[in-house]
Amino acid sequence: MVIRTYPQIPLHDDSDAVRSPRDVPGTGRRLSAVVLAAGEGTRMRSARPKPLHRLCGRPMVLHVLDALAELSVSRVVVVVGHRAEWVTKTLIEHAPAGMAIEFVEQVEQRGTGDAMSVALTGLPDDDTGDDGDVVVLPGDTPLLRPATLAALVEQHRTSDAAATLLTAELDDPTGYGRVVRGRDGVVARVVEHGDATDEERDVHEINTSIYCFRKSVLAPSLRRLSPANAQGEYYLTDVIGVLYEAGHRVGSLVVEDTMEVAGVNDRAQLAVAEAELRDRINERFMRRGVTMWDPERTYIDVDVVVEPDVVLLPGVILQGSCVIGSHAEIGPDAHLVDTVVGEGATVASSVCRRSVIGSDARVGPFAVLDEGTEVPAGAVVGRSEGVPPPGDGSMGNATDGAE
Repeated sequence: MVIRTYPQIPLHDDSDAVRSPRDVPGTGRRLSAVVLAAGEGTRMRSARPKPLHRLCGRPMVLHVLDALAELSVSRVVVVVGHRAEWVTKTLIEHAPAGMAIEFVEQVEQRGTGDAMSVALTGLPDDDTGDDGDVVVLPGDTPLLRPATLAALVEQHRTSDAAATLLTAELDDPTGYGRVVRGRDGVVARVVEHGDATDEERDVHEINTSIYCFRKSVLAPSLRRLSPANAQGEYYLTDVIGVLYEAGHRVGSLVVEDTMEVAGVNDRAQLAVAEAELRDRINERFMRRGVTMWDPERTYIDVDVVVEPDVVLLPGVILQGSCVIGSHAEIGPDAHLVDTVVGEGATVASSVCRRSVIGSDARVGPFAVLDEGTEVPAGAVVGRSEGVPPPGDGSMGNATDGAE
């Protein structure tokens, strides 16, 4: 078991802020979170653990932690299993600043209910108290928005429920657990697709595997689970039926945008999620003053910084931690990796890796800046203007792409 606490620094400006569940009137309970990231993800057909497959330059499970980072979460427990050391190391190095994370290992894969029991060992009573709340998320839902998560916790607390599910209405719910309601209209249980009757499979409201539980009722309910089902596993979904039968209130919140709760289980779903996240990134930059001639042909990683009045032409790829200064023009067909571009500079039809381009400099067309290249302010590098002779050294390793 590994514990890591990160120094607290501001995460976003006020324009990105969401309402914290701690600010909900009449509630003073502490909020913790559990992220289930122990699965192998065999359908990915990869040596890389499923939670570490990248979307827009960031491992999938880190997008989940980013959503949690917007809330007032006192502690996050990440359940690891397959290639646990790799997952743990990645999260320790790249998790959101200010987030206290504890890792617990599910040695034997016996279902989500067992994973949740393991997770509770990372949430001692003296940390959250019996009146605390626990948000539970799978590690493969990278499109979940912080505002949706905050709304789930707020509804859970204002309704004084023992558990609240995030649900979705799907035209084709095949493969998903169905939400079954009692006569009073409240959630009575969740039935997995493989265990559902024909009548239950006609239900179109599905469970997203995202929950908020009152911590005091969670552990006793987990002890009542049984592996008597089609998979022979302990289902976390069965906790809902246990709570309902015990007389506890179970609530639900229907998500408006079903893409938020789309899981990623194979490479095709990974591509769909990547496209959705890329659209969000591009829209955010355009609304902040960045011009994109063709957003469908503009690829920007999540950690890239693009200042206002930048123009991005078709075929631009910005990877890693690029920083593009205001009034710069990038493209067409430019590929930059971890590169800093100064104000007013232009980069056309070129490849730049871990380079620094000064303000008002011109790079390209058909230039290649190798790692460590520094282009001085106002300099020109590219086929049309020539490049410094070999050994000149004035611009690092800048080369003419036509060679």
